[in-house]
Amino acid sequence: MTGYLPVVIFLALILAFAIGSLVAAWAIRPNRGAAKGENYECGAQPIGEAWVQFPVGFYIVALLFLVFDTLAVFLFPWAITIRELGVDGLLAMLGFIFTLGLGWVYAYREGLLEWK
Repeated sequence: MTGYLPVVIFLALILAFAIGSLVAAWAIRPNRGAAKGENYECGAQPIGEAWVQFPVGFYIVALLFLVFDTLAVFLFPWAITIRELGVDGLLAMLGFIFTLGLGWVYAYREGLLEWK
């Protein structure tokens, strides 16, 4: 049991911090007004139906960002440790780059990389 004592202490500290943060946020937050109960509270009056078409281009840009960000996040540590990984590491990274390359080719063919 003594081997788990640091784990139990850290767990207790984490729980105390989480609960303490929630209690502090609840204590210092402003009172909720009538506008908080509204579905839409940006200052404009909600007019029309709730079902509107939203351009999916924003989501596509976010997905493209994830594709290239994932490449950057995994490529740099791989480049540092390539000598220790050997041929297996090289082949794994080539497969990874190929998979992300398919995402880039799809984005290019759909015209998502062009400024409009």
